[in-house]
Amino acid sequence: MKLLALLGVFLLVGVATSQDGARLLAAKNLLNEYLVEGKDVTVLYSIYNVGSSAALNVALTDNTFPDTDFNVVRGKLSVQWERIAPGSNVTHSVILQPLKSQFFNFTSAIVTYLPVEDGAEKSTFTSAPEQKGIVSLKEFDKRFSPHYMDWAVFAVMTVPPICIPFLLWSMSKRKYESSGVTGKTRKN
Repeated sequence: MKLLALLGVFLLVGVATSQDGARLLAAKNLLNEYLVEGKDVTVLYSIYNVGSSAALNVALTDNTFPDTDFNVVRGKLSVQWERIAPGSNVTHSVILQPLKSQFFNFTSAIVTYLPVEDGAEKSTFTSAPEQKGIVSLKEFDKRFSPHYMDWAVFAVMTVPPICIPFLLWSMSKRKYESSGVTGKTRKN
C-alpha cells in the first residue's frame, strides 16, 4: 500500500513538472572585440526554450541603446516570434554604430512570452554583457593601423646614416686606388 502511494506521488510530481510549460533562457552578446566610435557593433540575442511546451507570442525588447548614443544600422531592437518550440532556439542580431566614445553599460533586454496557451504572460531578462569602453576612431587608428606613413618617414630618416658613411668610404677607396698604392708590401 505504501509502495502504491509512493508511486502515485511520483506520478503526480512527474505530471506536474511535465506540464510546466515553456521556460526561456536568453543571452545578449556583443560580437566585436573592440567597440569603436562610428564603426559597426554587432549585438546577438539568443533565446532558448528549455521548457516542455512551445513558448507563444515571444517578444524581445531592448531599450538600452538610446538614440543619442547609438545609431541602428540594421535590424530592430524590438522583435516578435509567434512560437518557439520546446528544445529549440532563435537568434536575432542588430548592427549598431556608437556615436561617441565613452564607457557604456550594456544592460539586459526584456523577453516576454506566454508559457502555456491562455496562461499569464511571463517575462525574463537576457544576460548583460557588462560595461565596456567605446574608443574614438582616432585612438583606434593610432593603436591598430599599419602606420604606413610612420614606416615611410622611418625609411627616409635611416637613409642618410647608412648612405653617407658608405659614400665617404667609397670616395676614399677610389682616392687610395688612384694614387697608385697597392695593398702589397715588399719584404727585404
